[in-house]
Amino acid sequence: MLSIETIAVLIIGYLIGSIPWAVIVAKRSGVDIFSVGSGNPGATNVLRTMGKPMGYLVFSLDFLKGVLAVFWFQLPLFSFSGDASLGLWALPASVLGHTYPIFTGFRGGKGVATAMGGLLALMPACLLVGLFVWGLTFFLTKYVAVASIAFGLSLPVCSIVFFSNTDGVLGKTLLAFVVMAWIIWRHRSNLARLRAGTENRFEKKSRQKPKL
Repeated sequence: MLSIETIAVLIIGYLIGSIPWAVIVAKRSGVDIFSVGSGNPGATNVLRTMGKPMGYLVFSLDFLKGVLAVFWFQLPLFSFSGDASLGLWALPASVLGHTYPIFTGFRGGKGVATAMGGLLALMPACLLVGLFVWGLTFFLTKYVAVASIAFGLSLPVCSIVFFSNTDGVLGKTLLAFVVMAWIIWRHRSNLARLRAGTENRFEKKSRQKPKL
C-alpha cells in the first residue's frame, strides 16, 4: 500500500513533468511544434526548427522539471517525512508526465532532459557519466537518438559501480534500469528510422565562400 506522501509525490511529479515547455515556447513565437519538423514536442525538435537559443531554453526548462519534481517535497514549507525513497518515485512520475502530458492530450517528448534533471538530484555521479557517454556518442555519430540511448544504457552500469556498497542500492539500480528501458522504448521510432537510414543527423553547415 502506497503512503499518502508517495501518492502526493507521484501526482505532483506527474503534473510538473506535464508542463509542455516546448509547446509553450514555440507557441509564443507563433509556431505549432506539433506541425513542424518531426512533430515531437521536445527540445531537439525545437532546436532543429527554431534555432539553438530556443532549443537550449526548452532543454533547460525540461531539465528543471526533473529537478523540481525530486526536490519540492524536501522544502521546509512541506512537512514530509524525508523518506529517501520518495525521490525514486518522483523521477519516473515526472518523466511519465513529460512523455504523456495531460495538458496536451498526452502528446509529449522523449523524457531525456527531464530524466537528467531528476538524476542530478538523485544520482549526480551517474548523470555525469551519462552526459560524458552522451557527448562522446553524439560526437562520433551526430545522432541525438543514438546518444540518448547510449546515455540510458550507461545508467544501470554506473549505478551498480557507484552504489554497490551504499544504502538504497537496489532502489537506485532499479530506477536506472527503468529510466534506461523507458528511453529506449521512447526512441523505438528513431531506431526504426536508423535501420532504414532515414534518421535525421546533425551536420555542421558549411559556409559558402563569397563569389568575387
